[in-house]
Amino acid sequence: MNKELIANVKSNFTEHFNSNPLLIFSPGRINIIGEHTDYNDGFVFPAAVNKGIVAGFEKSNSETSKVIALDLNDSIEFSTSSVSPLPKESWGNYILGVISEIQKTGKKVPNFNMAFSGDIPSGSGMSSSAALENSVVFGLNELFLLGLSKSEMIFISQKAEHNYVGVNCGIMDQYASMFGIKDHALLLDCRSTVAKPFEINFDGYELMLINTNVKHSLSDSAYNDRRSVCENTSKLLGIKALRDATEKDLESIKDKLTEEDFQKALFVIQENQRAELASKAMTEGNLVTLGQLIYGSHEGLQNQYQVSCDELDFLVEQAKLNASILGARMMGGGFGGCTINLIASHAVEAFKEHIAKAYKTKFNKECSIYSVELSDGTGVINA
Repeated sequence: MNKELIANVKSNFTEHFNSNPLLIFSPGRINIIGEHTDYNDGFVFPAAVNKGIVAGFEKSNSETSKVIALDLNDSIEFSTSSVSPLPKESWGNYILGVISEIQKTGKKVPNFNMAFSGDIPSGSGMSSSAALENSVVFGLNELFLLGLSKSEMIFISQKAEHNYVGVNCGIMDQYASMFGIKDHALLLDCRSTVAKPFEINFDGYELMLINTNVKHSLSDSAYNDRRSVCENTSKLLGIKALRDATEKDLESIKDKLTEEDFQKALFVIQENQRAELASKAMTEGNLVTLGQLIYGSHEGLQNQYQVSCDELDFLVEQAKLNASILGARMMGGGFGGCTINLIASHAVEAFKEHIAKAYKTKFNKECSIYSVELSDGTGVINA
């Protein structure tokens, strides 16, 4: 957890509101494997990380609430008694959406003040939105003793994103951010929302993220389009979600699908299988197999699900040329963001130097490289 970030939020909060805040840390997340399976009731393998959102809260003494986004030098004021969405692109919708969804459960949310800041790299695909939503619901639950369980909170965060932000996300991001365990990844069954923690021992290897620093404009609309393909295919098969389909089932309705939609559904079925095989490989300490599954995931995301981009594909191709990297793939919704790389610790510095130069030469743009530690989930900061 970033001590400078905590100190910054605390001092800014005191400056704006003349009081000491209740402080919450809510982490971003990585996903080792299992991409676009969460909204298909499938399996994913995420972990919370030590980068996230720090948010300060206090009860308001007035008829309004004020929320300050410190990184943007922007704020919103409203009354919790009449919450409604802001224009589509506003960051405030993540906050207002959570309040609205809490109120739908019959809980009362009095007015409050909040200030927040984060160190999740912008556009990295590490779910800053879920971290922000979780920080709000967790903070308000603590502040007003609402009695919500963590399980109730993640569904409030998810519905806020559906109804106020307009992204029909699955539950993985909110779950990993809320329930993360230090030094563990979580094999999450997105249907039952039950996760099995796996202690990570990479034994001379580590996870390195490379941020393309691009976000192509397709991302949100393409996400919702692909979700529709999956839901329509499930209807044709007469099942609840693609989680319940086999490759043979899909073959039986191939004549009712375009080739593109068939490949998208096939990717989800195969990615589900990869997530389960990855947990087995991790249990056995078989990092070579894990790496092959990670490369397989990228190939499917690139060619079948078609959510990659030139920058991501280039980074993965470069990783494949390096014998010290066992696996690499794009991570997140796609069309930009990060690759995740399973790399031998001794090779990190040399590869960083190589990839930074190669990426700049190819795209005339810098990439950003960072390592992450696996962290506990959303909670109160005792500072």
